[in-house]
Amino acid sequence: MNDLRSDASSQLRGIVYGLLLVTSLGAMTGRIWTVKSSLGKTPLLSANDRSRWAAIRALVDHGTFALDDVIFLDRGQTKRDREWYSIDMVRHKGPDGAEHFYSSKPPLPTLLMASAYWVLRQVTGATLADRPFYVVRCLLLLANVLPLAIYLGLMFRLVERYGGTDWGRLFIATAAAYGTILTTFAVTLNNHVWAAVSAAVAVYAVLAIWCEGRRELRYFVLAGFFSAFAAVNEFPALSFCGVFGAALMVRSPGRFLAGFVPPAAVVAAAFFGTNYWAHGHWRPPYAHRNDGPQVAAVEGDYQDRIQAGEIPQELREPLSEAGIALSAGAVLQPRWSGRGWMIWDPERQNRWALSADERSVRVFVWDHWYEYEGSYWLEGSKKGVDLGEPSRLAYAWHVLLGHHGILSLTPIWLLSVVGAGLWLARGERNVRGVTAGIVVVTLVCLAFYLARPLADRNYGGVTCGFRWMFWCTPMWLLVMLPAADAIAPRRGWRRVALGLLLVSAISAGYASLNPWSHPWLYEYWTFLGWIQ
Repeated sequence: MNDLRSDASSQLRGIVYGLLLVTSLGAMTGRIWTVKSSLGKTPLLSANDRSRWAAIRALVDHGTFALDDVIFLDRGQTKRDREWYSIDMVRHKGPDGAEHFYSSKPPLPTLLMASAYWVLRQVTGATLADRPFYVVRCLLLLANVLPLAIYLGLMFRLVERYGGTDWGRLFIATAAAYGTILTTFAVTLNNHVWAAVSAAVAVYAVLAIWCEGRRELRYFVLAGFFSAFAAVNEFPALSFCGVFGAALMVRSPGRFLAGFVPPAAVVAAAFFGTNYWAHGHWRPPYAHRNDGPQVAAVEGDYQDRIQAGEIPQELREPLSEAGIALSAGAVLQPRWSGRGWMIWDPERQNRWALSADERSVRVFVWDHWYEYEGSYWLEGSKKGVDLGEPSRLAYAWHVLLGHHGILSLTPIWLLSVVGAGLWLARGERNVRGVTAGIVVVTLVCLAFYLARPLADRNYGGVTCGFRWMFWCTPMWLLVMLPAADAIAPRRGWRRVALGLLLVSAISAGYASLNPWSHPWLYEYWTFLGWIQ
């Protein structure tokens, strides 16, 4: 009789999982079909969004990673196309010897989406320039809805396998479908969905190996490929790749070397290879935010001549010795940042940074790709949260419990904290190991973001939550299981948990048509005058 009840309960849960999957995917698809920009001419919702789609369009329609032909309406680059221009850009010298604008986003995901766009264009003839709504919406179904379907399917399998009660399993399945901000990003091209889905696949493989004793090579391949791909989309996920990679190496060194390492190496090679193809450098754009190495120097006080816009003749010899020959048209100009000077040689399209004091003049390789005329990232141009939070303590508060709070906007994660503690305290040994890894990865990533300099303490910009941690969603849902199971027989605590889920679903639904908007809590506190 108990077996029959168990089978009936399992079948009923399967039906509910199917209903949650279909309705969640339907809601995402419906939102994708309705979104449009503020100007109404494209479905591109933000600067982040436009940066990615402009790179895809440039690569397929113009055969280059340079954005110039996409973001400007004229060859002179004086009139921006507001539907395609973005602040998430860098400028540097391209393979043709001239400076161009490029997306600041990693080029590997761009190449993958460009490949899909190329196929769609060949089959239908539709282009991003002529039919942006049709193309973007088709590709978002492929880029977001399909991966999120896989993600939800995996999460349902994990809660079914590791959960202990009907209520606990269905609570977490519902939270995965409707209670996290991750699914809010289905309407826009972004890195967070891919990172979270990759983490879910990698966790699924790690659990099979670590907790279920599986040794098939395919699980190591899945863990290696998708943990590395998570890191491609979210840099701090390197900790995830490292922690669980080390665990699998200890568990089975041979299969780790044969299964985990090669696909992870392929992903890493693809990341750096596409970056070099796009930018001519191995380092990604976000690593080019300071001056490069010194190339020349001359002793002496030349500040008056430099203030007059003169390149000291005494500096030309050390420059020549460094292999730098300035043309007759080279000029000395103030930097756009207002911090120092730069030498610009329009004939050769070369630029160098220059600093001077009463003792010397020094010249450096120009390596600040975010510094150009009109750049949003210059001091005095940034606005709102992008100015950065001066107080680290205040930043930590708002990241955790304040207006962008992980726990205040999505309070179901409080159950994850409790659940992780329960598994660490009395879980089965292998489960404790995986839980410890999840806790370590979470704390490392959180510490990474809280320790960022002022310029990066901006909560992820104008967005509906602290988006840089969204990729942890599948791990946090997993460790929520023991807390949900403990709550299941207690009616009062079930009501508390449902209240937490209600607030979380509100936060997810608030920005469902445009995740590139402030959280409801931020907007409400602004209305009250608590923040400006």
